Amino acid sequence: MHVKVRGGAVQDVRLEIYEPPRFFEALLRGRRHTEPPDITARICGICPVAYQMSACLAIEAACGIEVSDAVTDLRRLLYCGEWIESHALHIYLLHAPDFLGYASALDLARNGRGTGLVERGLKLKKAGNAIMELVGGRAIHPVNVRVGGFYRAPSKTEVASLAENLRVALDLALDTVTWAAGFEFPDFHHDHEMLALVTPGQYAIDRGTVASTGGLSFGPAEFEDYVIEEQVPHSTALHARLAGRGRYLTGPTARYTLSRQWLSPLARQAADAAGLGADCRNPFRSILVRAVEVVYAVDEALRLIDRYEPPAPCYLEVPPRAAVGHGATEAPRGVLFHRYAIDAAGLITSARIVPPTSQNQASIEDDLRRFVGDRLDLDDQQLTRQCEQAIRNYDPCISCSTHFLDLTVDRG
Repeated sequence: MHVKVRGGAVQDVRLEIYEPPRFFEALLRGRRHTEPPDITARICGICPVAYQMSACLAIEAACGIEVSDAVTDLRRLLYCGEWIESHALHIYLLHAPDFLGYASALDLARNGRGTGLVERGLKLKKAGNAIMELVGGRAIHPVNVRVGGFYRAPSKTEVASLAENLRVALDLALDTVTWAAGFEFPDFHHDHEMLALVTPGQYAIDRGTVASTGGLSFGPAEFEDYVIEEQVPHSTALHARLAGRGRYLTGPTARYTLSRQWLSPLARQAADAAGLGADCRNPFRSILVRAVEVVYAVDEALRLIDRYEPPAPCYLEVPPRAAVGHGATEAPRGVLFHRYAIDAAGLITSARIVPPTSQNQASIEDDLRRFVGDRLDLDDQQLTRQCEQAIRNYDPCISCSTHFLDLTVDRG
């Protein structure tokens, strides 16, 4: 991270990310239309389901297939498992140590009081992993997802067996909200346009219409008309902007701001008790929003388990046709978009994947510019630590959420 200061004011902030490209979009060209769920899951070991679900929706849209409500519910249950494990990881192992004055979760665990906190987080994560293992086949890069549904649907008895641990997890999740509400949050707010999927009557996870706080509303098929990705000189991570509007923010605070009214009553009650209002524009309070979303995901998983009937059949055949399909779902970190063009033989001719991490880069830099401006009196070591915490507000990825920052301040 490079900060340029002139005359006591911040002139420029550049968050330089030089991770080598992995060429997933190129790797997909020439592959069968049934392969994207398995290939794209490897993009992230923490949120593979998000990539699988967006890929499935896009391919199914291209081929004109709609899966049954029972398959949709099972997919949503699997996605709840991912939200639980991903959010629990971020809250307890990556972000909470910042608020509690520890350098890492390991340091927190060495403290007598902190040991119990880390164990609570791991129990929550384990509850999410259990859903992914049963429904997805394994917790990391699930193998049971396929275009058109699932290779195997778990029995009603198997799914019901998840409920006992999830009821315990629900209490842990509520405790997490109460605990996180006690953190001291810097007085810092942003004015970014916020973007998330919206599904009237339901908190959007596995599908929805793309909406923004600025009044935009469009389907996944129109995503590329509104969202422009651009290469910037100082980073291999693409930056995104809304056409004619500029930077925007996606992720938990955007979802909460646009869909708070569709949280479950229990999750909404937890949000009220924690002091979250109708929207959330303080990025440091994103940890609190994630905690509320864990309550929702556990509550929603229990609801889906209670009404579960194994889909029969558990998948539909998806014969190829020459077409283009689009899909978008809510990864734990925000809107995840996929687009595939396939030919009549079922081979992929082009692919585009827009992950939430890259969509937020421009907004992160803008926040850092203002954040640093109020803290120029700090020495570089203190400033580095505070900037790391500010970046972790967005849970950008595992490599960027750990303690990594090489800060250079050019004070002229």
